[in-house]
Formats: sequence, C-alpha cells, structure tokens
Amino acid sequence: MSSAPPPILSLRNVGKTFDVQGRRIEALRDANLDVTRGEFVCLIGASGCGKSTLLRIVAGFESASSGEALMWGRPIKGPDPTRGMVFQDYGLFPWLTVRDNIGFGPASRGRPKKEIKETVDHFIDLVGLARFADVYPHQLSGGMKQRVAIARVLANQAEVVLMDEPFGALDAMTRERLQDELLELWERTKLTVLFVTHSIEEAIVLSNRVIVMSAGPGRIDSDIAIDLQRPRDVAGAEFNALRRSLAGKLHSHHAKVAA
Repeated sequence: MSSAPPPILSLRNVGKTFDVQGRRIEALRDANLDVTRGEFVCLIGASGCGKSTLLRIVAGFESASSGEALMWGRPIKGPDPTRGMVFQDYGLFPWLTVRDNIGFGPASRGRPKKEIKETVDHFIDLVGLARFADVYPHQLSGGMKQRVAIARVLANQAEVVLMDEPFGALDAMTRERLQDELLELWERTKLTVLFVTHSIEEAIVLSNRVIVMSAGPGRIDSDIAIDLQRPRDVAGAEFNALRRSLAGKLHSHHAKVAA
C-alpha cells in the first residue's frame, strides 16, 4: 500500500503576535495545515482573521512567533523564489517593460541572457501578452498587470504561488476571465497555489480545498474538500449548497466576534 505524498507546505501549531503601540495583538493561534504539491487551496474568512498573516509567514516575509512553517520539511527562514507572491496591487516595477518585469528574477540571479530571453518569451506567451511585451505597466489594464505579476512569479521558478486577493480590485468581468485563465495555467503547469480571498464564490470556483478561518485570534476552523466537476456551474445545486454551507460558517464566526 503506497503512502501519501509528503506535503510541499506544512504549518505546525503556527502562532503570530504583534506589538502595536504597546499592545500585544495575537493574529494567529495554533494554525495547522498541509498542502500537497499541485493543490489549489483557498483561504477565506472575515477581515482580521489572519489570512494574509498566514500567507506572509509561508512567503517568508514574517516569522512565526510559535510553531513552525515548513517547505518540503525544511523550515522557512525567509523569502525564496520557490515561493512567489502575487499581490492585489500587482507590485510591478513601473520603470520596467513587461518583458523586463518578467525577466527581473532570472536576471537578478545572473542567468545567461539567452536563457532569460527564452524564459521570458515562454511565460509571455503562456499568459497571452506577446503583443504587449515592450510596453510599461501604466499602459496596461488591471487584468493585464495581474497577468504580468503571475508570469513574473512563474519565470522565477516558483513551485508555490501565494496569492493575496489578486483579483479583488478588478471589475466582475475581468475577475471572471482571470479566474478562468488562472485555472487553465494551474492545470497546465501543475503549480501549487495558496490563494486568499473574501469571496466564497471565487473560493469554490477555483479550489480543491477551502480553508475557513475564524478571527480573534485567527484560527483554522474548517478544511473542506471541493469535489465539484470542472468547469464549475455557479448556478448549480451542488455549488449553491456549498456556498450556503460556507456562508453559514462565516456568519457564525462574525456573530461570535460581535458577541
């Protein structure tokens, strides 16, 4: 009997506290989570429940106050190109073209120019931006900027893509289109994705698993497998049953916090 594959990411009793103007704020408490290679996992929960803090610990931008965060069983001690972060505000360098933004990581690691060009050309084609390779971020739409941000992470040889509400600032039609493009990219590349969102519908559309977080302090409350066939029908009975179930969990957390 074969054993389950080892997780690419593991959180073991992770806690995080901040000192804010002399006050101790507990953002996360005893977070435990395993993510297997190739999974698409969404984190949902109310504002202030620790979703982004958890993501930043996995990225290596923050260190855990207690417990440990691991990648392939080794402690995460800081940022690393194998864990790429995509932000809501894109984080592109405005003085660089699309091509140079995507090639920034390989160039900063001293890769040969021919290799950089081949890598950039590959990922520009992958995200459908070949016609815009030599323009600057201010000349792109929000959706295009987010595609560049995703391509830049992939070109930097990321094994895990961490996404902090990447489509939150986009209009509904652009958001839906980018959700479809991200799923196509995920299916083609077999990337591991950890995705923070406030949208229950977005979480069900995208993920294999939805992690529900509760606030005060942030905890992982539920880990729910999403077994719906793709592409997912947002008007379907199963989809809406899941939506109601997740909404009920979130509303119960809001009520506890308010009380």
